Amino acid sequence: MEHFFIVILVFLVLLAVFDLFVGVSNDAVNFLNSAVGSRIAPFRVIVIVASLGVLIGATFSSGMMEIARSGVFNPAMFTFDEIIVIFFAVMVTDVLLLDVYNSLGLPTSTTVSIIFELLGGAVAAAAYKVIKNPDIVASISDHINNEKAFAIITGIWISVVVAFFAGLIVQYITRLLFTFKYEKIYKYAGSVFGGIAITAIFYFLVMKGAKGASFMKPEYLEWISNNTWTILIYSFVSVTIIFQLLISFFKVNIFKIVILSGTFALAFAFAGNDLVNFVGVPIAAIDSYTYYRASDIAPSLLTMESLKGAIQTPTSYLLIAGTIMVLTLLFSRKARRVIQTSVNLSSSSRGAKEQFGSTILGRAIVRSSYNFGKFLHQVVPPSVFKVIDSRMEKPARKKGEIALPFDHIRASINLVVASILIASATSLKLPLSTTYVTFMVAMGSSLADGAWDRESAVYRISGVLTVVGSWFLTALLAFTATAIITVSILYGGNVVVFALVGLVMFLLIKSNFFGKNRKQAKDEYESKMMQKTDKYVICRNVNVAVTTYLTTVIDLYKRTMYDFLDENLRDLKKAKNEAVVLQEEISNRRGEYYQLATDGSEDKVDRDARYYYYRVLTNMKEIGHGLRSITGTAYNHINNSHTVFKGILRENLEKIIADLEDLVSFLENYTRTDNNSDALNQRSEQSIHLLNQCQHELLSRIDEEDLSLRNCELYLSFLQFSRQLINYSTLITILRLELNERVK
Repeated sequence: MEHFFIVILVFLVLLAVFDLFVGVSNDAVNFLNSAVGSRIAPFRVIVIVASLGVLIGATFSSGMMEIARSGVFNPAMFTFDEIIVIFFAVMVTDVLLLDVYNSLGLPTSTTVSIIFELLGGAVAAAAYKVIKNPDIVASISDHINNEKAFAIITGIWISVVVAFFAGLIVQYITRLLFTFKYEKIYKYAGSVFGGIAITAIFYFLVMKGAKGASFMKPEYLEWISNNTWTILIYSFVSVTIIFQLLISFFKVNIFKIVILSGTFALAFAFAGNDLVNFVGVPIAAIDSYTYYRASDIAPSLLTMESLKGAIQTPTSYLLIAGTIMVLTLLFSRKARRVIQTSVNLSSSSRGAKEQFGSTILGRAIVRSSYNFGKFLHQVVPPSVFKVIDSRMEKPARKKGEIALPFDHIRASINLVVASILIASATSLKLPLSTTYVTFMVAMGSSLADGAWDRESAVYRISGVLTVVGSWFLTALLAFTATAIITVSILYGGNVVVFALVGLVMFLLIKSNFFGKNRKQAKDEYESKMMQKTDKYVICRNVNVAVTTYLTTVIDLYKRTMYDFLDENLRDLKKAKNEAVVLQEEISNRRGEYYQLATDGSEDKVDRDARYYYYRVLTNMKEIGHGLRSITGTAYNHINNSHTVFKGILRENLEKIIADLEDLVSFLENYTRTDNNSDALNQRSEQSIHLLNQCQHELLSRIDEEDLSLRNCELYLSFLQFSRQLINYSTLITILRLELNERVK
């Protein structure tokens, strides 16, 4: 039995490493999005600064480790073997849940997941014990640390509201003071702003967070407590003077210092508050095993009162964990996907494709807010709004200037406010959700900054509601999954444990090392292709898009046709779904014309290239729309068990598909090798002629084969889409040729 416990402990340590990887991939958004969004420095520099914050902050997290040991449940009510099962179920659920969220690009809370996993595991184990032993005196609630658990959960949800309004109020006041054209007032008030920001960061991270450090001695803490105000005053005055000198004589942008300091501080606060989410459970499991080895009591009889005592986690453990977190920051691609979600939702860009669609609740909130704004304009004197509007007026962006998601002031506020809130909670040993705090601070500041205008508000609010809804889903999934796994292990024993070990390792290796999906590859391709918007990049982009999309369209159309004729409903549904995704992808690519138009140069050939880009993608969008329609129609036909075509009509449809494949191949070769327009017209007319013959054949077969109106209309729909494909692909080929000629 002892060897079995050792196997579980080794697996928990391995899971802790994976958990650090997937957890930091999700939580990197918390401390990187502001610096990334403001583009204050190269991404590598930002990551290095954040890495230092994570590594040092990890040593300040020792006091938080008690949460995993006794913050949610009463360890004295559980035996050693039950505690190990709970810890095992928690880690399995946590790693898998966070990996799913990372793959979807959604930020979620590692704090909420670990708290509700511990709660779910403890409740399930307690229920199992009570049901199996009816004579037991204790109830399920006696096994739970109700007061502490309630305080933790309440604090997490309250933090959502507090963070949002803190970001909203502080950003609004700061923006009124500095405005968007802050260059003039920056010369005089910038140093004061920087002094306040750096002093606040220093106070809440170092002074308030010191008592959680694994190396801090009591006499040091007492000295800090007795000299708090003196330290703060000297800090503010000295930093303000230094910043004023840097502004006046060296023309230094102190916002860069504030933002990078805030990134360091927030990474520091994240590591100090959230490290328990990743390694707290394995460390508690190791301590439990150490206590079990020191006793002579059977694991089913040994209660775990030892977990209630205060501990000081070895600094070496914390540094190892911090190092793994740093490596994750440097190499995780999933972290960048999650960062993009948060940056998109708080971005000031307008008119571009939004990441989230609109929802009924989002539309209702926007409409209500708009009506409330009209009411305020009726009761508040116009002069007040005139002054406010003048302070909130955004400067016009120059042609070709890169639009930042948000400016330096908002990035500074996001970092300073979030780090203060998180460090305050850490000093109180409350596992505040860094994801909730940083995300809601960013949303509040973006609202105060007018980033959510009438063109984007409904999508941004819907996106926020989607993310917040996923947080509630996290709590439900974490609790339920851990409870199920715990009960399964208690009933199934070693067999279930080893089955879960195999399943977890397989899923994690598959998710993180194999099978990059099409969307990830597309996102990486587009991010590289659209970094520049000159004629050469546009031309290359168009050529790649045409080849890729036409090949994909004809492949999907062929699969749709044969799955329809073979009445293969399952594969037909797959083709229908792929057609939907393809149409949305093409639509998104055409939407990049807005970016090209706003960021492009005034060179005539560059303008012409943008024009061709729009026309090619517009025609491609029509093809995608037609394919989506015909695949949906074919699927509904088979799903309703209607008859399919046989005999000559079936053979004609197969001929059409073969001819279209040949046409697409001809168009690709024609673009590369031939400029004879007569050859292109003749080949297109050949395909149209085949369609005309098939349509005449249909008319002669309606009575002979007793075709229904529904079947007749479907057949004509196949012919109609085929005509569209021929016409649009031919036009796209001509446009592609003209673009290539102009860019030479």
